[in-house]
Amino acid sequence: MLNHTSALNILSIHMISIKEISSATWHHLKVDEVLDKLQTDKETGLSSEEAKKRLEHYGSNELPEQNKRGPLIRFLLQFHNMLIYVLLAAAVVTALMDHWIDTWVILAVVVINAIIGFVQEGKAEEALENLKKMLSLKAHVIRDGKRHEIDAKTVVPGDIIELESGDKIPADVRIIYERNLKAEESALTGESQPVQKTIEPVDKDAVIGDRKSLGFSSTMITYGRATAVVTGTGAHTEIGKINTMMTEVEKLTTPLIKQIDEFGKTLSFMIIGMVAVMFAFGYFFRDYELSELFLAVIGLAVAAIPEGLPAIMTITLALGVQRMASKNAIIRKLPSVETLGSVTVICSDKTGTLTKNEMTVQTVITSEKAYNVEGTGYAPKGDILYNDKKVAADESKTLKKLIHTVQLCNNAEVEKDGEHWKVKGDPTEGALITLGLKSELKTDGFKRLDIIPFESEHKFMATLHDSENDGRFIFLKGAPERLLDMCAAQQTDSGSEDLNHDFWKEQIEAIASKGERVMAAAIKRVDDSVSEIDMDDLKTDMVFVGLIGMIDPPRPEAIEAIKTCQEAGIKVKMITGDHVATAKAIGEQLGICDGKEAITGSELEKATDEELIEISRKYDIFARTSPEHKLRLVTALQAQGEIVAMTGDGVNDAPALKRSNVGVAMGIKGTEVTKEASEMVLTDDNFASIAAAVEEGRTIYDNLRKAILFILPTNGAEAFVILAAILMGIALPITPAQILWVNMITAVTLALALSFEPTEAGVMKRPPRDSKSPIIGGYFLWRILFVSLLIGGFTLMLYGYLKSEGYLLEEARTIAVNVLVAGQVFYLYNCRYLRDSVFKKGFFANKVALIAVGVLIVFQMVFVYAPFMNVWFGTMPIKTIYWGWVIGAGFSVFLLVEVEKWGFRIYDRRKQRAD
Repeated sequence: MLNHTSALNILSIHMISIKEISSATWHHLKVDEVLDKLQTDKETGLSSEEAKKRLEHYGSNELPEQNKRGPLIRFLLQFHNMLIYVLLAAAVVTALMDHWIDTWVILAVVVINAIIGFVQEGKAEEALENLKKMLSLKAHVIRDGKRHEIDAKTVVPGDIIELESGDKIPADVRIIYERNLKAEESALTGESQPVQKTIEPVDKDAVIGDRKSLGFSSTMITYGRATAVVTGTGAHTEIGKINTMMTEVEKLTTPLIKQIDEFGKTLSFMIIGMVAVMFAFGYFFRDYELSELFLAVIGLAVAAIPEGLPAIMTITLALGVQRMASKNAIIRKLPSVETLGSVTVICSDKTGTLTKNEMTVQTVITSEKAYNVEGTGYAPKGDILYNDKKVAADESKTLKKLIHTVQLCNNAEVEKDGEHWKVKGDPTEGALITLGLKSELKTDGFKRLDIIPFESEHKFMATLHDSENDGRFIFLKGAPERLLDMCAAQQTDSGSEDLNHDFWKEQIEAIASKGERVMAAAIKRVDDSVSEIDMDDLKTDMVFVGLIGMIDPPRPEAIEAIKTCQEAGIKVKMITGDHVATAKAIGEQLGICDGKEAITGSELEKATDEELIEISRKYDIFARTSPEHKLRLVTALQAQGEIVAMTGDGVNDAPALKRSNVGVAMGIKGTEVTKEASEMVLTDDNFASIAAAVEEGRTIYDNLRKAILFILPTNGAEAFVILAAILMGIALPITPAQILWVNMITAVTLALALSFEPTEAGVMKRPPRDSKSPIIGGYFLWRILFVSLLIGGFTLMLYGYLKSEGYLLEEARTIAVNVLVAGQVFYLYNCRYLRDSVFKKGFFANKVALIAVGVLIVFQMVFVYAPFMNVWFGTMPIKTIYWGWVIGAGFSVFLLVEVEKWGFRIYDRRKQRAD
């Protein structure tokens, strides 16, 4: 093996290439060969100078960003909209006609919309970047012969790193020393149980899950400690390779984006067609000057385009993002907020999402009694009960020995961290320590002398302890079937007796049927001269003490959230790597399976794609699955027209998350790959946060529909006024610049107020909306037409009257503009409830609406009375008396719409009775 100095000399001549790093079979090489190939020293590590050189050569230890658009491209894409193209064309025409005020107003509106979309789109990415910083990793490396804590991004191939229980491995590594090392690799392999690691080489063709001499980036050390040498960083890790493959998975767009795109295209073609027809009509049948006619049809185009709609959509979605962030859900892509509202199926992981991810002892069985244990998690709160009555652990010799055994034959620690109790070490062992704390039994008088660590080959752990007062004992815990084979006797309060195999097998089946994981304990007294133990010591005279059943309990809030989802017509499906019995028991406690059978991953493997469609419809519990099954399940559900939300934390979950309509990544235990593939990141890994996000999504969709129903009649009224003017051959009652003023000022004040509408009662009692149904249905079209004619009609009537009385054109136009605005102010309150009366639901419930009206009044006062606004928009100050006319027209709109809603409520009730 090379020493540190000679290694540096060689490095100056040759540094191992990235290609060699990626292709080397590190798992098949011996430790000395690995160190030699990487030109490093296990005692002193790399020098700081050499680490710097390698960082420049190999790059930062982080996954490459997936084709993120730069700020300029993101900003330019805000203009990629058919309606915006029509507006830009109108700006060009007005510029050619030297109507520069109209040109600048149109361009200002377009740019303001783009800025709003650009800023709000960036906020979600910023929130995710902040989350990444919160979860950034540190690594303990040996450099210059000393131990340093460094940012994991600066780890390089050849670095010697130290790992211990609880550490996340920062890069791909080859183990060069280990002590009882286990790693949890489900994020990469889907294997739910920790994997025992070794320094010995393994077969060259071994699959990833069998490469036990390696550790993988982003996997977790659950037990023991180790020293390892870094063999791959960043994109050249196993996780990095999967990240590179992610681009092959098709990404679906959202229902809202589809509908708005279709609506925009349809409206654009309608506007172009209408403009062409009206230009021809005005040119051939009316006495308009060509420039005047151009201005009229531009006014028509501007009137028909809902300029404020993109801004309101973006702001409404962004407000939803902010509200969701306060509920532990970070939205990465704005349209996904709305998609959540149309979700019909939620596919969820079990551990940590539906459950607490805290193993808890619930059952204790001795040869004479069965006990229940209260409490959940690692907090030592809860009593040991026998026949529902609290008992002291030292009342029974057998119970005392059983608890002492699992306490002492244990390497975990449970400690209080602030308000919470946490486990250091294996979660199962942590649950046993908590049982000991609940029992209040002391272990101070015991001293550990030797240990046989748990190995998957022998399925048990053994320790030798010396007791101050009672001699020496071997304590044994492990798989029940293994310990039963090793024992000939069983413990009782009066001593010991022959082992009753049938009794214990019945108890094991009873505990397992409740979904609990079963562990057994045994004990053996040895001579005081024994100072170490070997396998031969465990072959005779072991006494079976009892069984312990433990479970990862469901989150109470998840039970309630699932019930809420089911009432909302959303199916919840649980996908887990656990055994069928455990999965079904948890599913029943959560209210998912409701007596239905579960299906296993091996059965899914055998099913064809056609059969899987039926399976995905029939079953709600999928057990012993691998992450690869998720992608097939998502595809099968989508083939039935379902809108699917899928949770995931492992790298292999990423394709399924990307394929799903809403990918939900875990913020705590999730990998960076899953976060990049997802639309939403849960900062608390809690299913209840998904349910809250669905409710928020439905609320946002309701508010978007209200905003659309509010904005479009403004455009309809303006278009009606322009059309009527062209048909009658009169001067335009409102100019293009005035139209844009009305559209933007009502959108950013009044329409924005609808974004703050609270969740309506019963929003989670109705079924998911059909994602294929149009965003503007039959009733919406009627309402838009009805209100357009009302507001436009009042505007034309008042304008016509004023012109007939000899009022100045500017004065008549100023009053006409204010009639349009007043109609919108009063119509805002009609829109707060689509069918219900505003008087019944609460006129002043939305305080933001009151503020918005106040702000709008101020803007209108500036519009009417500020000299510079008179110049820009061709307006003039009006007398106070005319405000009475304006308010009267607006209030008339309000009353007539409330009457219309009353008529439809009567129609709805009669139809329900008839049905």
